[in-house]
Amino acid sequence: MSLEEILKKYWGYDQFRPLQKDIIQSVLDSKDTLALLPTGGGKSICFQVPALAKEGICIVVSPLIALMKDQVQNLRKRHIAAECIFSGMHYRDIDRILDNCIFGNIKFLYLSPERLQTPLLQARIAQMKVNLIAIDEAHCISQWGYNFRPAYLEIVALRELFPKVPFLALTATATPQVVQDIQEKLAFKSPHVIKKSFHRANLVYVAIEEHGKEKKMLEILRKVRGSAIVYTRSRKHTKAVSDYLNARQISASFYHAGLSHDQRNERQEDWINNKKRVMVATNAFGMGIDKPDVRNVIHLDLPNSLEAYFQEAGRAGRDEKKAFAVLLYNSSDLERLSKYHDIAFPEFKLIKQVYKALGSYLQLAVGAGKGSTFDFDLPSFCQTYDLKPLTTFHSLKILQDAGWIHISESIYVPSKMKILVSREGLYSYQVENKGNDLLLKTILRTYQGAFSHPINIYEKQLARFLKTNTEKIIHALKKMQIDGILEFFPQKDIPQITFLQERVPAENLTIDQELFKFLKERDAEQIKKVITYTKDSKCRSNFLQLYFGEKDTKPCGICDLCLLNKTSSQNLEETILKKLENKAWKLEDLINDFSSIERDKVIEILSYLLENKKIKKAVDDQISIS
Repeated sequence: MSLEEILKKYWGYDQFRPLQKDIIQSVLDSKDTLALLPTGGGKSICFQVPALAKEGICIVVSPLIALMKDQVQNLRKRHIAAECIFSGMHYRDIDRILDNCIFGNIKFLYLSPERLQTPLLQARIAQMKVNLIAIDEAHCISQWGYNFRPAYLEIVALRELFPKVPFLALTATATPQVVQDIQEKLAFKSPHVIKKSFHRANLVYVAIEEHGKEKKMLEILRKVRGSAIVYTRSRKHTKAVSDYLNARQISASFYHAGLSHDQRNERQEDWINNKKRVMVATNAFGMGIDKPDVRNVIHLDLPNSLEAYFQEAGRAGRDEKKAFAVLLYNSSDLERLSKYHDIAFPEFKLIKQVYKALGSYLQLAVGAGKGSTFDFDLPSFCQTYDLKPLTTFHSLKILQDAGWIHISESIYVPSKMKILVSREGLYSYQVENKGNDLLLKTILRTYQGAFSHPINIYEKQLARFLKTNTEKIIHALKKMQIDGILEFFPQKDIPQITFLQERVPAENLTIDQELFKFLKERDAEQIKKVITYTKDSKCRSNFLQLYFGEKDTKPCGICDLCLLNKTSSQNLEETILKKLENKAWKLEDLINDFSSIERDKVIEILSYLLENKKIKKAVDDQISIS
């Protein structure tokens, strides 16, 4: 099949998006390639199509478990065989998947970078017929990137296993330093970058300094109809903002990593299907979601980096129609961002304290634990050892950056079960335990393979079939486990911690001080760039393009600054004086009579007119012509 035929057969598209075919052809020509495509540019097709065009399997390295699982599910819906392996999976599941990749017809194997560090996995991968190695979110390999992951540095080991297989690195955000770093760290045979411009002609960037941010958000949502995302830092704040909007007849829901898997899925689907207009969320929301008709992305809190902001803002207007990316901030936010930086880099003695407590909490002996994964409840951990949640979280992040541990996001793992007795033994049990007979029959009819390996089961589905509740289903399965009839592994949906090194005594814990200092300085610089973005006076889009290394840029003509610059100071001065000819105005009313993008300029002009005695201000704040 031709590339276009593959695209049509599996995705239903008649043609590729800009640069997709160039990237695919580069890979088919066995060239190492770095592809820079902004959010919504269709990165996944760039490795999925060439992998389908060639014999063998594509290994995809991805940092986000939820994203891996979504992509595998989407491929399976298109009847493409795909698997993923991540921290916390049962050994038997991993073994079965690897066997299928070696001897079966699997086309895609998704892996978290930490998994590549295990000798067992490397040995099994070496037996596969690999046609392509794709590295998603490739900026994670660079210390200059905004989401550095030390395990990404191990990806280059695949070069030794597959010296002739091309590498395809993909990212939506990379500065010139990061672009160079990615190619060096992945040992590209020769530099090769295919890049789409970061300019989004349909996306209007706006940054407004506003004391009443919720009120301004409401004003924007009422003016610009259509689907929207509102980002905020705090989980608690997502609910408060959602309630605020619902109380004002704007349908909204909220989303964060602390919700259950079912809650997250339900709310995401409601928003995608336009049952809810606005999703108020933390940055846990949006990755991998392709909703083209988002008209507004509003940030109520300043992001930590322009890379993060560009990626989140870029979820607006993927249908190429006009959309708005609005950043609302005030002086308190600027102070809060600086304080957040200080909290993000705790003192070394606190990091040691957290590491020691972690070993005790997980009951892990010194000298043990390398490669082991544990369910991890941060609030319970902090409560047990009287630790502050925010500083503890950042201490764990530093331990991750230093290569000691890896913290995964909340992951949903469905319940599993395996029947331990023979078919004859199970029949005897059913005869003697009539209460569980119908449940066992339903499981055997609904799910295949329970006698040979652990299978996924879904208690809600079983409860619906049997017209009962999930608690009774779970109770029955646990009872049968006690009776020795089956193994039962209940579903889970919590974060996990993997120890990448053996546990050491806390006094022997080492952190690369040069790396720590570098990351702290890099974080401060990224925050500084965010603040500079809010204070820019020329063009928002230009500012972002220059940040990501684009040259010869032109003003976008549609952002708040471009529109403001089109409205000359002379015109504004004339408008102010004309308004004051007819009547005196209260200062606040006069300022608010102009659009939000003009107000800063109006205040400047009023100060100039007062200083030059062209207008006067009375005691009651009334402004009039002198």
